[in-house]
Amino acid sequence: MEAVPQAVDPQRVAQHGEAVMRLVDEIFPLVEGFYVDLHRNPELSHQEHRTSRAVAEWLSRAGFEVASGVGGTGVVGVLRNGPGPTVMLRGDMDALPVEEKTGLPYASTARGVDSEGNEVPIMHACGHDVHTACLVGAADLLASTRERWSGTLMIVAQPAEEMIDGAQGMLRDGVYERFGRPDIALAQHVGPQPAGLIAHRAGVILGAGATLRVRVFGSGGHASRPHNAIDPVVIAASIVTRLQTVVSREIDPADSAVVTVGVLRAGNKANIIPDEAYLEVNTRSFDERVQRRLHAAIERIVRAEAAASGAPREPEITLVQQAGVTRNDPAHTAALAAAHRAYLGDAYVVDMPEPFTGSEDFGDFGLSDGPDPVPYVFWFIGGTPHDVWNAAPGSTPYEKLAGVPGNHSPFFAPDREPTLRVGLAALTLGALTYLGHTSPRPPAETATAGHPSLLGEPSAPVPAPAGESVVEEEPELDSTRDADMAALLAEEDPADEGRADEGRADRAGLPQEPPPPPTGPTRGTDTGPGRPPTGPQQPVGPQPPTGPAFPAPPPSGPPVAAPPPASGEDPLSDDLPYPYRE
Repeated sequence: MEAVPQAVDPQRVAQHGEAVMRLVDEIFPLVEGFYVDLHRNPELSHQEHRTSRAVAEWLSRAGFEVASGVGGTGVVGVLRNGPGPTVMLRGDMDALPVEEKTGLPYASTARGVDSEGNEVPIMHACGHDVHTACLVGAADLLASTRERWSGTLMIVAQPAEEMIDGAQGMLRDGVYERFGRPDIALAQHVGPQPAGLIAHRAGVILGAGATLRVRVFGSGGHASRPHNAIDPVVIAASIVTRLQTVVSREIDPADSAVVTVGVLRAGNKANIIPDEAYLEVNTRSFDERVQRRLHAAIERIVRAEAAASGAPREPEITLVQQAGVTRNDPAHTAALAAAHRAYLGDAYVVDMPEPFTGSEDFGDFGLSDGPDPVPYVFWFIGGTPHDVWNAAPGSTPYEKLAGVPGNHSPFFAPDREPTLRVGLAALTLGALTYLGHTSPRPPAETATAGHPSLLGEPSAPVPAPAGESVVEEEPELDSTRDADMAALLAEEDPADEGRADEGRADRAGLPQEPPPPPTGPTRGTDTGPGRPPTGPQQPVGPQPPTGPAFPAPPPSGPPVAAPPPASGEDPLSDDLPYPYRE
């Protein structure tokens, strides 16, 4: 496809962003309440029914054309606002089978059943609640300020990112064919940097990842007579040991690669030699060529060890998950980083000198294997509370990154306000980089009536009337949102000091002393008459909002059981490990 030029220069984006973000104080309590509700009521991959209903209701009331059930539980909202490019903002919704140990007053106590039928605890241990709350908040801000931009805004709430198949599910369901192909796709992820920072990287930012399931077979028998059996436990142990040599002896030292055996199961009694053993092997690399070499080595070693032990049958090796490299478009990354710097200031936007070995399926939306790819940019927003960052061991940012709680940790808890505020700003400015225009248009030119609805009905330029929804009606139960917000906004909770992302390999170039987190609508320091904002954030003065913010609906449907901690329970008890204790 043809290159997509940014619509306006970074300084103009900052000016648009300043006007749009004046509404953030009106909408922020709703976004924060939505986040708290999602955190308290997480849902596993492919089970995001309650979350997707809440997202669909919010978008429909903000004036978007909305469709649910895309690729399973995905939601797509489209807001057409005159001529211009189509910008896609994507957020993921699913949680993890992790038992939360943050001690937060809104901590999840939810439990559910995973895809294999096991009852598991559930927690938003990877920040997808942040991503979803920022996604609908940015959509609302942009819908409320349509006179500031022109084009089409496409909101994608994706399921099952943790399974690395949610994006492909939406693509197979014809997301681009049904709702339009974006000219640029944008997404963000909470990272281990101090709360309030944005981290960019041109080119490879996330690695390729894959999971292989391996079954090796033996001949069972009595533990007292091993010579009459073929022990699959020994075969599996030999495989695990030999796999440790793949990276050190078969991969060029100039290339990065990881091989991890995360699951090893065999037998159920000490005096019985089992018939088979089961392994799950995870690989990471920054190059598809290296990934193919890793997989070939794993298969060769598994088959050779089974043959060396005289296994009665060939092992089974199945590739069950695979994500490609997330490779940001360099030119678009530079444009977005410049816009973020122009608005937030240099102190709040950093460059990652090295990619992160984690994996994502957002890159699938880029169609990189096809003849007509979609350019995309993926960035990190910091979530680590500043006191946790400063207390972390180490004297360099790299050492501190390894010492703070992070993604998939039971202690993962981003610092709510600065993390949500920077996430709202980053997505909103990202969209305005392409949708903004050189001069504001009168509001009358922003009407969207007359465009065909995604659901086959006329679209509306205003929120849906109370009680109406584009999603299937279900009995509505009380949401935890109002109760949560009443408690959270009444006074500052000591548990809000949060515990956030660890992330070892993301290696963001961070200031040794991070700037203070943003606490309100922000703009840069004035640098002269007529100059746009370019410096660190400062509170905006008393300026009236430019339009109303659409209220967020309470999520419908039964919430996952997640009662608050017992009355009087100390959210920061001495049972919590450092760095949560003071």
